Amino acid sequence: MTVELGDFSPEERAAQEERLRKVWETPKGIRYWTSVNNSEIGLWYGMTAFGFMLFAGLLGLLIRLQLAVPQNDLISAEIFNQAFTLHGTVMMFLFAVPIFEAVAIFLLPSMLGARELPFPRLSAFGFWSFLLGGVFVCGSIFFNAAPNAGWFMYPPLATNKEQAGIGADIWLLGLSFIEVASIAAAVEIIVGIMKCRAPGMRINMMPMFAWYLLVVAGMILFAFPPLIAGDILFEMERMFDWPFFDPSRGGDPLLWQHLFWIFGHPEVYIIFLPAIALMAMIVPTFAQRPIVGYSWIVLAAVGTGFLSFGLWVHHMFTTGMPQISLAFFSAASEAVAIPTGVQIFVFIATMLAGRVIFCVPMLFGAGGLIIFIIGGLTGVMVAVVPFDWQAHDTYFIVAHLHYVLIGGMLFPVVAGIYYYFPFVTGKKLSDAWGKAAFWLMFTGFNIAFFPMHFSGLRGMPRRVFTYPEDIGWDWFNLISTVGAFIFAAGVATFVIDIFRPKPKPAERNLNPWNSGTLEWTNDPDESWGMRSVPIITSRYPLWDQPNLQADIEAGRFYLPDAKSGKRETLVTSVLDAEPIQCLRVGGVSYVTIIAAMALGGVFIALTYHWWITTIICAIITFIAIIVWLWTGTGQIPEAPEMDVGLGLKLPIYVSGPASVGWWAMFITMVGDGTAFGSLVFGYFFYWTIHDDFAVTSGPGLFWPMLALVLFIVAWGLTLLARQLNEKGPLATRLVLVLAVLVSIAASMAGLAGPYLHGMDPTSHVYPAIVWVLVIWTVTHGVLGAVMHLYCLARSLAGRMTAEYDQDIRNVALYWHFTAVTALTTFAVIGFFPLVLS
Repeated sequence: MTVELGDFSPEERAAQEERLRKVWETPKGIRYWTSVNNSEIGLWYGMTAFGFMLFAGLLGLLIRLQLAVPQNDLISAEIFNQAFTLHGTVMMFLFAVPIFEAVAIFLLPSMLGARELPFPRLSAFGFWSFLLGGVFVCGSIFFNAAPNAGWFMYPPLATNKEQAGIGADIWLLGLSFIEVASIAAAVEIIVGIMKCRAPGMRINMMPMFAWYLLVVAGMILFAFPPLIAGDILFEMERMFDWPFFDPSRGGDPLLWQHLFWIFGHPEVYIIFLPAIALMAMIVPTFAQRPIVGYSWIVLAAVGTGFLSFGLWVHHMFTTGMPQISLAFFSAASEAVAIPTGVQIFVFIATMLAGRVIFCVPMLFGAGGLIIFIIGGLTGVMVAVVPFDWQAHDTYFIVAHLHYVLIGGMLFPVVAGIYYYFPFVTGKKLSDAWGKAAFWLMFTGFNIAFFPMHFSGLRGMPRRVFTYPEDIGWDWFNLISTVGAFIFAAGVATFVIDIFRPKPKPAERNLNPWNSGTLEWTNDPDESWGMRSVPIITSRYPLWDQPNLQADIEAGRFYLPDAKSGKRETLVTSVLDAEPIQCLRVGGVSYVTIIAAMALGGVFIALTYHWWITTIICAIITFIAIIVWLWTGTGQIPEAPEMDVGLGLKLPIYVSGPASVGWWAMFITMVGDGTAFGSLVFGYFFYWTIHDDFAVTSGPGLFWPMLALVLFIVAWGLTLLARQLNEKGPLATRLVLVLAVLVSIAASMAGLAGPYLHGMDPTSHVYPAIVWVLVIWTVTHGVLGAVMHLYCLARSLAGRMTAEYDQDIRNVALYWHFTAVTALTTFAVIGFFPLVLS
């Protein structure tokens, strides 16, 4: 691609930079917290996640102190259980995944050559949700109300109100709130990578980090919703006594294990793959050559993500499942080692092909890979069913888990922080402090966790509060405790290195490592991201495109100015990254904070059964989201097109599959459909374990079929409104009113079936699961009616026209998924009991 670059006089450049600085500036004072810039949100996210990690680490040290000697009474059994549960919960849910979402939000715009991700307010909403949910969950331990049934919360222990107490509700509802933030981040990451790459950055030229984050965000969409579905069933049992996990009324605790580990094992790779992504950026830089086998490592990442969903029974080998199931999942657990090995050998090949510069990031990266490989070897061992039967729920599993997670995640994260610290601050961290931190962490980790393999093989079970003397565990536990404190000293050294005063470099150097990827053109002193959006012709543009950094800084590419006074970035095509839109993104706003705090109020109030407070917070949340959508999306521009530079004019407003909003709706509904599929899985799971599953009368056939017909009609009316909108507003408005009425009627008919047939959800799991499916579908119907009303209001206000029809197109997409949900629900609850009879 040959394009004549723009050029400006020094005066013009200074004026452009002043306008850009004004548009993208970070607010001052208290309004600083209303910022939605990816740089601020990513930094807040990362610091908060790291703070939670340090809190969980302190809990881990408390656990090790308690286990250092036999018959210890340092803390009570109840405090130990709370500390153990919160340690695992915080590390998995509040650090391991959020830290990579933070890195993605911070790095991706610059790495992709974009000014900003497409939904900055969504990122801000996700951060505030994460912060509030994390403080709620972690703070519970200071009131002796923390969850105490393990970070996996197995029933029936966790569903027993007397044994689990309020802590189980705090865990369930607090983490459900946090999962909202994770899915919001996944939507932002997927749409950003697919639609906001610099012109010319075809999909086979993306940085490896972007590829890995795309795979991981896709995994989040399919892994987190089953846990959300399980949380719904779990909380319905605790709150309303619906017996989903009570065997005496047809329930089964194993359903929770299935739903939890359908999330839980992909979660390991959701954590591991972004860490490998950091290594995929670090290794080529310090080998000073492009990564070997780009296509192979991309395929390996995709393969790892795919295979990870076939491993969840790996955690359930001792539950009495059929031998054929054990054989299948054992084979799948062994097979995942193949793409993992490919990725490791690609790094080795890259280092052998280049001339490696040894430094602190490479030290942490190499140390992490060594630890992870040891964890992978023990993973192959526990994938063998007879060995797993012996090692299950022993400290051998604790050792394996920490070798995989800390080696596969924490060490690469620290490597990434040393590598990208100049990108954030313009200053390097100390090599001397970094080497001291590494050797303390590496040595302390192995001293702490390697002996656990032996204590586990000697029979020490997980989650024990104390143990008797003279059974061979004493020295292993004491050594592990000493190692844990050495490791903690290394972490403390690293933290001190981050926060100690550092001199400013004598010379300005935006690329101190001589990296080849695009993010190193970003100036940390400016908040606009890319000074101008470049044209990319290489996977390592800073190595292969001469004068690229100078051209970007001189504003010689796209969007060199901000004459409109709006925050703007380019939207490009999915495969070839051809420019298709100049997107205006949301600016600073209080609405994201209000929406997050109000939604957090809903979850917290539900925890304590404060029903009035729940309703009030839900209303505030609803109003805040409507205001957010009304003022921040689908705005009609002052002109249809805009000159983005280099003689190119692009539309400011697009709708349908070309728009980022359409993609966001599609991705969100894929996650929604996964959660719904998990509930349907629950229905058929109960059927497989019961000869007399439908022990009570079902909802009949009439009401489910009537509801289904009405839902299909509402869907058809939505499509008709979309078509009529192209001709004029009057007919569109009439059809939207009719669609609202039909949607409400469909929802009422759906509820009538189980209600009129007297299905008591507390009596047996069959009516309970029927009610859950119906409520899920009806909720979507009511939300669809609200969307119809929203489109009607936009039309009446002149904000939705034949030309500017993004709202109705996105609502039509939502109704495609809702129609499939209704078809599935009412076919299952209406026809399936007839099949059984």
